[in-house]
Amino acid sequence: MIAYLDGKPVASGERWVVLDVNGIGYRVFVPQQEIREIARTKEKVKLHTYMAVREDAITLYGFLRPSELELFTVLISVSGIGPQIALNILSQVTLEDFVLSILDEDEKKLTRIPGIGPKSAKRLILELRDKMKKVQEAMALSREGTGDLPARDAVSALVSLGFAEEASYRAVRAAGANLSAPTVQGLIKAALAILKEGERA
Repeated sequence: MIAYLDGKPVASGERWVVLDVNGIGYRVFVPQQEIREIARTKEKVKLHTYMAVREDAITLYGFLRPSELELFTVLISVSGIGPQIALNILSQVTLEDFVLSILDEDEKKLTRIPGIGPKSAKRLILELRDKMKKVQEAMALSREGTGDLPARDAVSALVSLGFAEEASYRAVRAAGANLSAPTVQGLIKAALAILKEGERA
């Protein structure tokens, strides 16, 4: 399985980009707003990927942020929601708006997304309500204690290392309280110590 790709964007379409990774071009389907973001850069980009394997095709879906990949995998776990519909959802709404739509049981807002009908909206609400409560708690922690850029980058780095998002938020928040001038590297180092101490406890 391909966990991520780190390469230079060389082409893009309405729903995809091509990344050149060491001379090999990978076509990756990404949310529409991220296509625009990627198209504006001349530098390498890192996409966290999900590889969908079928009898007739192998397709890569990519996301700039680990949290979006996590939501994507949650969405496709819902009966009747495939990768393309999940990508439509992430192309049409922000993570915050989607979480609120589920928690508020706002079927009308969900059915505005292409591919989501009334039955699919009910199924999403039913199957994701409890999971979205946990996501909302993690976002609240993010807004409360990791509003600055170094903290957000530190959390993202910890998640990419395999730590849970909520645990990473808590560790970075605790680390930041003990640093007078927090940097990304300083936060990561201190947060790692906190997380490892928690594993030993």
